[in-house]
Amino acid sequence: MLSAVGISAYSQSETAVKPADDKAKKVETKEQAAAEKKAAKADPKAPVTAEGVAESTIIIYGGLGGRKTLDQIRKTTIERGKMNVMNATGQTEPVSYEKRVLRSDNLDKEKIRVDLEYPSIKYALIRSDDKIFGIYNDAVFSPRSDAAKEFENRIFHGLEALLRYKENGSTIELGGHEKIMGVDYYFIDVTDKAGRKSRFYVSAKTYRVMMIDYEEDGIKYRRKFYNYNYAQGTLVPYRTTLTANDKLVEDTEVLTVSYGQKVDDELFKSGT
Repeated sequence: MLSAVGISAYSQSETAVKPADDKAKKVETKEQAAAEKKAAKADPKAPVTAEGVAESTIIIYGGLGGRKTLDQIRKTTIERGKMNVMNATGQTEPVSYEKRVLRSDNLDKEKIRVDLEYPSIKYALIRSDDKIFGIYNDAVFSPRSDAAKEFENRIFHGLEALLRYKENGSTIELGGHEKIMGVDYYFIDVTDKAGRKSRFYVSAKTYRVMMIDYEEDGIKYRRKFYNYNYAQGTLVPYRTTLTANDKLVEDTEVLTVSYGQKVDDELFKSGT
């Protein structure tokens, strides 16, 4: 079960953020079509490899620009949204969140802060300099071990684990190729330097990640991604759900996301 101080909220959406007008929508549609066409150009007779699938996926998420575009555009992230999460009593609670990120060379060095507002409490969880801590009423606290692990899982079992597998020093393997509920998937198994394993379900048609599976303390988690759209030329899923042993424990919607805006480094320091 997820509890109040156990949540490090941030993720995606029930209703995708719509382009400002029809012209913008057409531009995004063209970007999407071009990116998917490029990924699909691979020689169909060539053997499928984990690296080939991963690199095609990175091209798609970078809107044709791949790593270079992702690194240039996503130097910082400011994301706001809402969640419905299951608490320790089995009840669903609404949560508002704001996530801020200072991008680094790899996920280990990434600085991430998530401010959470529950009906009865407000606090922030922060990962900086390889440490996780919380801030409540301007006082620093140490999150419970399960809360810290949950926060960490969101980072190291998320999309960036695949999109930056090389930068993270991770190993990847092709775990299979199978059709599930009418969708043709490649299974890409990513293992990072700390031994964390994630299975990515990549659509063989669009090269989008549709699901991620991982296991923690005997619990099987699955995060699903919906409502993909382009934000500043990069691909973003605006809704995600998380299940634990097939039980829905979280449903998250991105309301706004922007990249490249100034994010103060002081936000990631103790006592901020």
